[in-house]
Amino acid sequence: MEDPPLASLSLTHVHYNAADPLSHLSAYLALVPQALVITYVALVWSTREIEVLLMFAGQMGCEALNWILKRSIREERPTQMHGKGYGMPSSHAQFVAFFSTFLTLFLLVRHNPNHPHASSTHVPTPYWQRLALALLSMGCAGAVAQSRIYLNYHTQKQVFAGVAAGALCAVAWFLAISAARHYGLVEALLETPPARFLRLRDLVVHEDLVDAGWERWELRKQRRQAMIGKKRG
Repeated sequence: MEDPPLASLSLTHVHYNAADPLSHLSAYLALVPQALVITYVALVWSTREIEVLLMFAGQMGCEALNWILKRSIREERPTQMHGKGYGMPSSHAQFVAFFSTFLTLFLLVRHNPNHPHASSTHVPTPYWQRLALALLSMGCAGAVAQSRIYLNYHTQKQVFAGVAAGALCAVAWFLAISAARHYGLVEALLETPPARFLRLRDLVVHEDLVDAGWERWELRKQRRQAMIGKKRG
């Protein structure tokens, strides 16, 4: 019997011009959404922060919207590229636009490291550093979006539509979470048995991601130094 024909896993399959360094770089930029998904999962598992989990949920909802829009609009990709599926709007552009917009809103609007409940053992990240991180995320998102045009996977209109859809989704989801926090829904969610079983917490809004671990490390050093002092005494 003949072997069945093999298919290509298009999830990480990118066409680019090997003789063009920018095309090569654009091919790597096309992998950014996959890398961000891995980052999301790693952060949710390691920090158990409800804010990160809610952001990831919104990101997946934005992807679901892109799937619906593409199959509703049914606009083809550029004729120079033989990519699979429809092209309007660009899923890559929509993905990174959601990520950078939500992250910017969180860093500059919701995150409050000077809150009275914040840890006193760690210096909070200053506003200018959070602003720089937000601008960096926007710049990287722009590079990913532009790479889709450079590789001829999408037209400018398809990429701009993806950026607009992703940004609007991020703003809407940010406002929805803000309302949920205002009415105590997030706090109630954290008290449910599944959330308590998973040890979900809500510290990153008022503390940096490293605060909890840093505080435990400082306390451990203090205990060790106290024990050494007792032995010497």
